[in-house]
Amino acid sequence: MKRLLSIEFSKLWGNRAARVLILAYFILLSFIALLASVNFKIIGIDFRLADQGIFNFPYIWHFNTWIAAFLKFFLAIVIVSMMANEYTYGTLKQNLIDGLSKKEFIFSKFITVVVFAAFSAIFMFFLTLILGYSFSSYTETSIVFTDIVYIFAYFLKLVAFFSFCLFAGVLVKRSAFALGFVLVWWIAEGIIFLVLRWKIIKDGAITDNIMQFFPLDAMANLIKEPFTRFETVRALEMANGTVSIKDYGVHWYSVLIVIIWTLIFILTSYRIVKKRDL
Repeated sequence: MKRLLSIEFSKLWGNRAARVLILAYFILLSFIALLASVNFKIIGIDFRLADQGIFNFPYIWHFNTWIAAFLKFFLAIVIVSMMANEYTYGTLKQNLIDGLSKKEFIFSKFITVVVFAAFSAIFMFFLTLILGYSFSSYTETSIVFTDIVYIFAYFLKLVAFFSFCLFAGVLVKRSAFALGFVLVWWIAEGIIFLVLRWKIIKDGAITDNIMQFFPLDAMANLIKEPFTRFETVRALEMANGTVSIKDYGVHWYSVLIVIIWTLIFILTSYRIVKKRDL
């Protein structure tokens, strides 16, 4: 495994664009901390986000991981390019000539994906602890680690999405087209949702139950939007008499669906490489 990782990271670090994107990704993750200093002025009243409870434990685990997940597209570009460059520059064929098996080749890509996701999750863990202990009104240990499961959900979400990008890179072989494939898939899931919701089933709950089995929707279900859980939003809902009941938990079945899709993407990628004439 160490040898395979060494091969992959030497390729990535030798690519200037990949280096820039990786550094940009982690720098942008750090910018979540800037939200603490953001001030808004509504109806002549100034207020700072950090004073409104978004950095309170345990809510901060949910909020930070949901926000951070949007930045995964930076590493997605790296993952897709990592695979596409193997075909463009002939390094895949050279690796196979040098004795690397096709199974080891795909495995090396997958463990690189896992390492990226793990570093991101560890980074978010420490960033969240720092922000939480700096601004949270609740710092009791039992409260601090209540929702730490969101870090695991964040890690799994990244592994699954990067595996999907890896699959796209293997299937299409060109970075731009592979990213286009990911975009088209996302649009297709959206269209399927609209057709089911408004034309075929016409029931929101049943549509959601069906859509949870689609890959991107399954990944999104790991960490649902946190804003309606925000204290100020809940207070406004109560004032208007429109309190919504929503399940924000990370459920075992959502985890299982995402793991299955991850395995499908990796095994399908291996099958394509195995059968393809390189």
